[in-house]
Amino acid sequence: MTALGRRGAKWCVLVYSEGMGATSKSLRQSVSLPARLAKRVRSLAKSQRTSANRVLVNLIETGLEAKERERQRFYALAGRLVESGDAAERARLKKELARMTFGE
Repeated sequence: MTALGRRGAKWCVLVYSEGMGATSKSLRQSVSLPARLAKRVRSLAKSQRTSANRVLVNLIETGLEAKERERQRFYALAGRLVESGDAAERARLKKELARMTFGE
């Protein structure tokens, strides 16, 4: 494709993420989104001047990283509970682990 592109544009904005070159082979995955969520994704993509696909990938990566941090925090708290000799701290840790497991 030439610098003018297919539609005769006189300028082009190239948007890419730092990690895009480091990814392995991409797999196509079909996902159905509720209309209100799809609208938010498109709006976010427009404001970031990127594709809805890129926004979805970033959101999924962020969500997976958050889940991993939550899992690590859970195991750290469980480890502290096992090692703690203080009854008050044990009770506090049990409450925190219960909240993480069952919600508020």
